[in-house]
Amino acid sequence: MQPREVAPGCWFVEGLSALGSPANQNFISNAGFIVTSAGVVVIDALGSPVLAERLLAEIRKVTPQKVTHVILTHYHADHVYGLQVFEKLGARIVAHQAGREYLYADTARLRLEQSRKDLAPWIDGKTHLVAATEWIDARRELTVGDTRLVLQPVGPAHTPEDLAVYVPARKVLYAGDLVFRSRIPFVGQADSRNWIVSLDKLLAFDAAVVVPGHGPASTEARQDMQLTRDYLAYLRKTMGAAARDMTPFDEAYKATDWSAFEHLPLFGAANRMNAYNTYLLMEHDPE
Repeated sequence: MQPREVAPGCWFVEGLSALGSPANQNFISNAGFIVTSAGVVVIDALGSPVLAERLLAEIRKVTPQKVTHVILTHYHADHVYGLQVFEKLGARIVAHQAGREYLYADTARLRLEQSRKDLAPWIDGKTHLVAATEWIDARRELTVGDTRLVLQPVGPAHTPEDLAVYVPARKVLYAGDLVFRSRIPFVGQADSRNWIVSLDKLLAFDAAVVVPGHGPASTEARQDMQLTRDYLAYLRKTMGAAARDMTPFDEAYKATDWSAFEHLPLFGAANRMNAYNTYLLMEHDPE
């Protein structure tokens, strides 16, 4: 875990382009932190408590300031299983209120139970889900010391609760999982139509640097968001045509030309599931 400063006071750590495992402690997503004159604002909490402790140790190498806030871009496991470390420190946790539905649903509980098996010993019986201290439902400005942040809801897209964080003075955008770089996105049950629209919202920030939820930071926002956008559009086009023609999924998947994306990391792990979920989505959303 090596923090990188993308603009004065704006840092991030980059997770691995891999599936979560005991070997990598579930370090498969990015987290950011912003050093202000009155404390540190952390963006996402990583995928296990031990990772959050490691992140905290790295922050302390950069600044003696305490962590005052944690802002969640969304409530997926690889971004939130470290939250309890920051909760214990008394940090204020801010998230979009749509995350409540996931947090208190069987899906989150069952995912945690499975993670305790699949990611042991890093996820165990002491690992628990943490609710936000403050739930927001609209654009919000947060000023900590000398630094102003813009918290912008951009979902439903990757998740219903997607939240981007912009630092206007530094033109740095923490985009969460709306942007994947150097790997296939995880689409899951995402609203891919709105995801494409949300990418256009992110571009409106005119950021000089974009920190994605996965992959390296970008200084060419439009070009690098295009990969995610093109992939989602291709899924909708190909699986939408198959759904309209009532072509069985297995047949449609086999007949689709994936050559533009199959060289990317995690293609083998994620693409078929992404295509299948999009096929199901397009059965009900043919446009």
